[in-house]
Amino acid sequence: MAFTVPLPRSPLDCGGAVARWYEHELGWATAAGPPVQLVTGLRFDVLELPAAAGRGVLRRMGTAVGPAALMGRRMRLLVAAGSAEELPGLLDWLEWGGISLDLGMLGTDGRMTAPVPPGWRPTGRSGSGAPGAAVWLRAPEPGREVESSLPALRPSPRGRATAEGAAPCLARLVSVAAAECHRARLLSAARGRRPEPEAGTGAQQLTGQRFASS
Repeated sequence: MAFTVPLPRSPLDCGGAVARWYEHELGWATAAGPPVQLVTGLRFDVLELPAAAGRGVLRRMGTAVGPAALMGRRMRLLVAAGSAEELPGLLDWLEWGGISLDLGMLGTDGRMTAPVPPGWRPTGRSGSGAPGAAVWLRAPEPGREVESSLPALRPSPRGRATAEGAAPCLARLVSVAAAECHRARLLSAARGRRPEPEAGTGAQQLTGQRFASS
């Protein structure tokens, strides 16, 4: 009788290895895949926006942004847990309410595709090396308290930081993100094409809806 010997598998071929890294190194909850998902609304929420707008946010805010991930044409910025509930009110307060923005939040019971852990090779049959796979642009650091540095809502005028060294203010991040989303839509319209949402985004749980979207 002939036996087929399976090919060797890299760590990324096993979703369990990815899940264990996030659970053990960062203490974040995961959901089984494939691909492995990070559960939002517990340790962090996620501000989601077009990648072009996200790059503008990173340029303008520099280090005042927490971990950031890219998946295809969408960027995900980690913010403090509970921020998703504040987004509609923040957009209204910042005078962006009712304006079409492609800006949303992943909050309670949401799922974010787990990017390749930092330092791991993006290869394997899990598809982690495929075009459009989730990758960290600014990765969380194992062994450090990530959540304390995430943008959060705090009482300060027009989103300015309350104290030197304090975590970035969510209001300032949302203000910059909304402006960059609006700018990206205007530039796209000027080129004669309307931006299309990334395939698969609609399947994500964006806390019930994508706020301020048409």
